[in-house]
Amino acid sequence: MKIIRNLIDKTKPQFEKGGKYEKWLPIYESFETFFFVPATITKKGSHIRDAIDMKRSMIIVIIALLPALIFGMWNIGDLYFLSIGEQSTIMDSFFHGFLKVLPLIVVSYGVGLGVEFIFVYIRGHEINEGFLVTGMLIPLIVPIDIPLWMLGVATAFAVLIGKEAFGGTGMNIVNPALLARAFLFFAYPSKMSGDTVWINGLANNPNIVDGFTGETLLGQKANGISEGYSCFVDNKLSLFDMFIGNYAGCVGETSTLAILIGAFILLFTGIASFRIMFSVFTGGFLMALLFNSIAPAGNILLETSAIEHVLIGGFAFGAVFMATDPVTAAQTNKGKWIYGFLIGAFAILVRCVNPAYPEGMMLAILLLNVFSPLIDHYVVKANINARLKRTNLKTT
Repeated sequence: MKIIRNLIDKTKPQFEKGGKYEKWLPIYESFETFFFVPATITKKGSHIRDAIDMKRSMIIVIIALLPALIFGMWNIGDLYFLSIGEQSTIMDSFFHGFLKVLPLIVVSYGVGLGVEFIFVYIRGHEINEGFLVTGMLIPLIVPIDIPLWMLGVATAFAVLIGKEAFGGTGMNIVNPALLARAFLFFAYPSKMSGDTVWINGLANNPNIVDGFTGETLLGQKANGISEGYSCFVDNKLSLFDMFIGNYAGCVGETSTLAILIGAFILLFTGIASFRIMFSVFTGGFLMALLFNSIAPAGNILLETSAIEHVLIGGFAFGAVFMATDPVTAAQTNKGKWIYGFLIGAFAILVRCVNPAYPEGMMLAILLLNVFSPLIDHYVVKANINARLKRTNLKTT
């Protein structure tokens, strides 16, 4: 790192005021702060001193995402080898999945950071580290077969409309990663229907199909299949199988176990709110129990057990990594309980009432992102009124 530090110190005068490349200073400083903590300090006023900053927060979230990412890579490769009837080692499966997921990550970061660098140059401010997480979330919530150009368009849309249009990191009103998924869902529904998944094959081998398409677990239930089955074998999936996540789905959403490991990291470090996580699961579980009690005979989604609802699809991933976004979530403690509970409840409601889209988590989070300021407003207003009553004062 000393070599990099010396190189930065040597070239930085060229980018500072009066230097040959002073217009590029914001971009230069963005690269500098990627390697080193900024050397700027506060000189006046009162400030809270803390060892945590945005960069460290984002890095912790990336670390928390790694279990879901690593499992997703292995799962993609393992399902591929199973679909063609070949035995594979753990490393064979992981390496195959790695090669399939890597282009998604490259396109996500390449397009997203490219758009952000353009705005950094135009506005003349430093780049924020917020896209470090968004750039990783987007590949984890899309199918592995999504065309790269579609992913690039969706990422650019999410950064432009979801972030920069509102002023950049910390100013967005909806989660940019979910906005990218929503864009894909409405613009290219055949690729993001939630009903089917695709396992890559090798077209140049006559013994291997070019691709395998099968329904996801939620897609099966929407089409009236009561039990969850693997997409290419007739074995029923147990609750343990659903918890581990060895079935087809979006890259990072299948393994509840890997997601809960990430949740532990976020909660242990204090990055995410336990109120939101717990209330999302509670809201979803109770809503599913309600539907179980009133389900007419033959309605598979309504009859699906509450524990299955929280294990399959994107429910757990959304509860841990999406709903807890500190920018778009509710800010008050009571508001977080309400916000999370409504997300869980609406997610199950969309799944069961709208079987044409048997997922629901994305739409529920985006909806509550918009209403989170309203929730906070009424929580604060209720607190003010309660204090005024205690002092026998009336509001004007």
